[in-house]
Amino acid sequence: MSTPHPTTGPATHCPVTGTSTTALYGPGLDGDAMPALYEEMRRAHGPVVPVSIAPGIDAWLVVSHRELLRLTREEQDFSHDPRHWSLLREGRVPADSPLLPLVGWRPALLFADGQQHRRMRAAVSDALAGINGHELRRSVRGAAEELIVSFAGHGEADLVADYARRLPMQVITGLLGVDDRTGRELVEAVAGTVAASSVSADASRRMGAILLALIEEKRRHRDDITSALLHHPARLTDEEVLHNLVVMFVAGNQTTVNWIATTLRILLCDPAFRSSLTGGHLSVDDALDLVLWRFPPTQNFPARYATRDMRFGGQDIRTGDMLILGLAAANADPEILPGDGAPVVGNRSHLAFGAGPHTCPAQDPARLITRTAVDTILHRLPDLELAIPESELEWIKSPWSKGLGALPVRFSDPQLPQSPVPPPLASPTAPH
Repeated sequence: MSTPHPTTGPATHCPVTGTSTTALYGPGLDGDAMPALYEEMRRAHGPVVPVSIAPGIDAWLVVSHRELLRLTREEQDFSHDPRHWSLLREGRVPADSPLLPLVGWRPALLFADGQQHRRMRAAVSDALAGINGHELRRSVRGAAEELIVSFAGHGEADLVADYARRLPMQVITGLLGVDDRTGRELVEAVAGTVAASSVSADASRRMGAILLALIEEKRRHRDDITSALLHHPARLTDEEVLHNLVVMFVAGNQTTVNWIATTLRILLCDPAFRSSLTGGHLSVDDALDLVLWRFPPTQNFPARYATRDMRFGGQDIRTGDMLILGLAAANADPEILPGDGAPVVGNRSHLAFGAGPHTCPAQDPARLITRTAVDTILHRLPDLELAIPESELEWIKSPWSKGLGALPVRFSDPQLPQSPVPPPLASPTAPH
């Protein structure tokens, strides 16, 4: 395919394949316009859409619920290992490409197939399963109340910067066994790594150095996720522990930030939904599921790589082609939604957490963190309301992540505990 112009949305024609590609990058990226763009691409190309994700870097975006299920379940046809990627093998991806920190191979469960994936996933799943849910809920509530106290006296706040962005970081770094200062450094390094920008390579090196130091420290302990991975019978190497920690932190932190903020947006902007919630007709979990359907925290997820030539979704896919999971578009697939286009309350067949062998193993603790965060702030700030018109709220400009840039609110009657002292963060029981 030809190199598209560095703008988002407009299609360019590829003289090699005869198809047009839509650029999913560039300064014109508009988060508000993405749902309409997905539908436009679906109408023009069907279930599998030719796109470009960087100058000269073409891929396929899977926008159909049915085809995405096949993509995630059939590992023999669609590998997670980017070393299958033809553009990378042919030297057509620049060494300084901002995409490489996202899709470059690492010895982690996200980039493995078959037995290697099962071995690493067993360690990660067992480490997560060792988290005490009751302790985690108390920890999240305590940390949430501490954050609320920090801005409650002002009568206003930005619930993205002051709450949703800070709470998951505190909880997740605590679960990993990281102190506050190191946690802040890790958050900055991870954010730079996944930003897909000129700073990504340096940020990735800083992230690696922080985690290597953490691994060395945790070799003597057995009371957090890091030490649980180190002592697991799967016998992960230090390098495997490091990169699986990266995957867990990247996937867990930003996803939960977006999930919390977007759920609060729905509750603040939809009076009927909030009334049903406070009246007991709907639960916070119903609101969480509505977000996962309509605004999945990760809207597109890289990547799978074709292991053979095939006809897939009406397109001729070649060995080594990259395919991207269009999670948001697949959730909006008209073939699986009711006639009014609204997902049914209680239906969790969405693809926000992926599907198949690589379904997100951390979705239960992520839901617990998000539910507790939403419950706590609605309880402590019962008269919470938007400080600006809903039309002025903006999504961050990213083809990968679906999150709010800010959520300014005001309130007047905080219901706060006398002295909120959060308990220690919940730790997993290390497997023996």
